[in-house]
Amino acid sequence: MKIKGLRWWIIVLIFLATVINYIDRTAFALLWPEMGEDLGMDKSDYAFMFNVFLAAYAIGKFASGKLYDEIGTRLGFTVSIIVWSVASVLHAFAGGLVSLSIFRGLLGLGEAGNWPGAVKSNGEWFPVKERAIAQGIFNAGASIGNVIAPFVIIFLYTQFGWKTTYIILGLVGLLWVIPWLFLNKSTPEKHPWVTEEERNLILNSRIDKQPKEDSLTKVKSLSVGAILSYKQSWGVLLCRFFIEPIWWFFAAWMPIYLNDKFGLSIEEIAGTMWISYLMAAAGSIVGGIFTKEIMKSSSVDFSRKLTIAIGGLLIVIGFVCIITLVRQDDFMMFIYFAGLALFGFQFAIGNIQTISSDLFRGPSVGTLAGLAGTVAAVSPMIMNWFIGQITESSYTPAFIAICLAVILGVLSIFIFIKNIGPVRKVEEIKN
Repeated sequence: MKIKGLRWWIIVLIFLATVINYIDRTAFALLWPEMGEDLGMDKSDYAFMFNVFLAAYAIGKFASGKLYDEIGTRLGFTVSIIVWSVASVLHAFAGGLVSLSIFRGLLGLGEAGNWPGAVKSNGEWFPVKERAIAQGIFNAGASIGNVIAPFVIIFLYTQFGWKTTYIILGLVGLLWVIPWLFLNKSTPEKHPWVTEEERNLILNSRIDKQPKEDSLTKVKSLSVGAILSYKQSWGVLLCRFFIEPIWWFFAAWMPIYLNDKFGLSIEEIAGTMWISYLMAAAGSIVGGIFTKEIMKSSSVDFSRKLTIAIGGLLIVIGFVCIITLVRQDDFMMFIYFAGLALFGFQFAIGNIQTISSDLFRGPSVGTLAGLAGTVAAVSPMIMNWFIGQITESSYTPAFIAICLAVILGVLSIFIFIKNIGPVRKVEEIKN
């Protein structure tokens, strides 16, 4: 049996895993009022457990990157989604701060694997010119997850209560494993259902990036120290450090901002915030398509950097408009400008994430993607503290800080990565 376009089926499954990932993590914020009351906890407990999740998430990004390099994406994704799905189910059995913190940490460890796994799978299954659009499809899952999460969770909660809601969400994740193991039997080189045309398309792209005597399956992963010895790696890490807090700002602080500034209720926030995330989903897809079209006539380096620069510009424009144009009585204007900033973020982030597979080969991709993911989880923890300190009277300083961080993130790519391409070739040119 042969399946035409098998790589697209693989990325669709990863997209669905990402949707499940975001529904599972969003449930905590939406169900917290009832959970907190039942378990006798307050907002300080919520803040503590949010940082527990982020800390575990940061550790999980690096650990899962190494795990995927060791056991492959097929089993790596299976481990990740089983861990976070079981953790979701366990939320229903939490008895207090200690047990719930443990379950939040377990959820963070499992959910972290989704990102390095997607980057590594992308590098395995897609030729260079299609990686941005594949990454865009995957990243759209995060936005779509945020769009539908309030509706799914509120429906389940009103029908079954918060404990059963967690159990149902966990079971959905476990069910995802079945089609994943069935469809993703092996890598493209050995998969029995890949057509020869698709296999050649994928492998020929790899051959252009490495010497013929090197087989992808025989290349060993570089050590962390070796990866960090390349300044190109630091360009990826610094960019993720500076730009990632933007997404977490909207995920963690947008509902609070809408309540503080505009006095919106939970229902009103859930009924409007999805618009911003739908615009983010559009940014994921449009950014991927844009890069693919530019690559038809330009280099990978130019195409990725142009997309990243445009995305960064859109983020800055969105925040500048929020600072200067949003009025106290027009919260929908904020929703649309927030959507513009999120559109720009997703327009750029797919290309930023896939640079790992442009710089390194096979086993080392997951390691760098995991390191970048860890950095991208640490910086939001800093932002979480920073915003809490400076937003007592106004959010404007936070918006300005985010704009400066975006500029630094884009500059990191341009300064540290002179050419987005295999680092071994760059070193050979130097020698």
